[in-house]
Amino acid sequence: MPQAPLYEQIIADVVASIRAGTLQPGDKLPSIAEMGEQYQSSAWPVRYALRILEERGWIVTRQGKGSFVAPQPPA
Repeated sequence: MPQAPLYEQIIADVVASIRAGTLQPGDKLPSIAEMGEQYQSSAWPVRYALRILEERGWIVTRQGKGSFVAPQPPA
């Protein structure tokens, strides 16, 4: 069975952390560079995953500040 693309793994990991309560509303996510290191990848899949997470309402991104768990993430 083929492995899911890396950006989907990142999305799943962030959503699982939010659902488990490891990440709370307002918590800052690691930087793109830190997540790239964590997943041993370039910045592209991390940026793509963060964009999708923001579109789905899980996180908010503030220019120059970083990405944060949304105040009211989806149930």
